[in-house]
Amino acid sequence: MGEVIKVSPLSKTWILDIDGTIAKHNGYKLDGHDTLLDGAKKFLDSVPESDMVVFITSRTEEYRQITLDFLKENNIRYDHIIFNAPYGERILINDRKPSGLNMSVAVNTQRDVFTESRFEVDNDI
Repeated sequence: MGEVIKVSPLSKTWILDIDGTIAKHNGYKLDGHDTLLDGAKKFLDSVPESDMVVFITSRTEEYRQITLDFLKENNIRYDHIIFNAPYGERILINDRKPSGLNMSVAVNTQRDVFTESRFEVDNDI
């Protein structure tokens, strides 16, 4: 079982990579189609409607339509998707609320294994 990450009851913005994070890395090239990783659909379905989901990917515009089709076929809700991201690190810089609440969380997971981290709302945060 993965790490438990305590989060506030506030609405959130989830920023997720696609390849190797929610779908098999380069499956669309290697297999001719994308494959959701075990646990990804269940997790994404659990994200409240009040939260925002943003996908970021290094996939080029050439793969935009097959990516959008894959998300639609799997009934994956998202608010925004960014294509053509560089291959390097994704760096998030955010402030801390005056209460001390950290406004960013980063989770790194093994490629092609959906995160085992669990996010639990702590109403005292």
